[in-house]
Amino acid sequence: MVEIREEFIEQAKKLSRGAEVLPGGIEELAVKLQHAKDTNTPLRVKLGMDPTRPDLHLGHTVVMRKLREFQKLGHQVVLIVGGATAMVGDPSGKSETRPSLTKEQVEENAKSYFEQMSKVVDVEKAEVVNNADWLHKMSFTDLLKLAAQMTVAQMMTRDDFAKRYAEGRPISVHEFFYPLMQAYDSVVIDADIELGGTDQRFNTLLGRQIQEAYGKKYPQMVILLPLIEGTDGLVKMSKTYPEHCISLTDSAKDMFGKLMSIPDTLILKYFTLLTDVSDSELKDIETKLKDQSVNPRDLKMQLAHLITEEYHGKEGADKAQQEFINVVSNKGIPEDIPEVKTENGKLLLDLLCELNFVPSRSEGKRLILGGGVKIDGEKITDITYTLNFENSVILQAGKRKFAKLVRNV
Repeated sequence: MVEIREEFIEQAKKLSRGAEVLPGGIEELAVKLQHAKDTNTPLRVKLGMDPTRPDLHLGHTVVMRKLREFQKLGHQVVLIVGGATAMVGDPSGKSETRPSLTKEQVEENAKSYFEQMSKVVDVEKAEVVNNADWLHKMSFTDLLKLAAQMTVAQMMTRDDFAKRYAEGRPISVHEFFYPLMQAYDSVVIDADIELGGTDQRFNTLLGRQIQEAYGKKYPQMVILLPLIEGTDGLVKMSKTYPEHCISLTDSAKDMFGKLMSIPDTLILKYFTLLTDVSDSELKDIETKLKDQSVNPRDLKMQLAHLITEEYHGKEGADKAQQEFINVVSNKGIPEDIPEVKTENGKLLLDLLCELNFVPSRSEGKRLILGGGVKIDGEKITDITYTLNFENSVILQAGKRKFAKLVRNV
């Protein structure tokens, strides 16, 4: 039995914060960390990315922050661009077959990914590879050997496949190859650790199984990170729901404002997964959230400043916080709102769409009916409302979007 030194138990505990470590938990991870140090062989930490969209949000940074922790401990991060797997599409959690991407789409999205990822991970020190370099070169015999490592029954234990099959929804044969392809990536790059979201449990553990089939004596461990909800507190953060998504490309003002709009139930989770506050600070925050005399808004303000500062610097976070206090707390209006020339008789709903204050007409109708649109401080709840003013008015949509409307005569 290997005696595990305390420093590696502490490292494993820190790396495991907010995560699920499989199969052997903190103790097995500590053994891996200790062996890597004693043999001077940094662990190879894998993250596979299928760049299906060109931008990243705070949900993506949960796993990226864990990569950064491994980097700080001197381990080798291996970023796998899914040049081949993205052309299949990850079926995890999907109710239908995903559309495939072209080689050009993958390359363009990947470029944007790395630019944004560099805000969290030292991409320059990471090993960046593209799984198209080996998967596209596999012979039919190689493919059959890989496919032979898994049964149809095993594949159908995946919840998404089982549900689709039970509902009579189609499952394309090529979708079965996605988890096998990404698992084979672990063989090629010789991964010791693979990171992923909790929705990647099947895929990442399969990587361990395929490594064993190809002769790796000590197959990879898996660290699974929770998926965080968007600002509505209900749906997983996703660009599919832009109104609830906090993007890394958001301005400091928008990032801060969106973070202040999360429900109180997400405060502790966001602190845990999106900041570097210590465990003792987390316990203090948890205690305060249970204290009726503490206003959760104060903790949310601290959270919003911490996260905004990480991506926009202290000056950007300070300015965003002050503007939020002015606009929301003091019922004020931002100093730098845009001036828009328009004419009387224009449908308010049309103007909201033209200004990109809403992502769609249906969202605009919902915002108006919900009392989220004001003109000179007065709520407008009629979706057929047309503009009628003398010289200028202030239009407000939601809590953070303003425009000074100037009559165009």
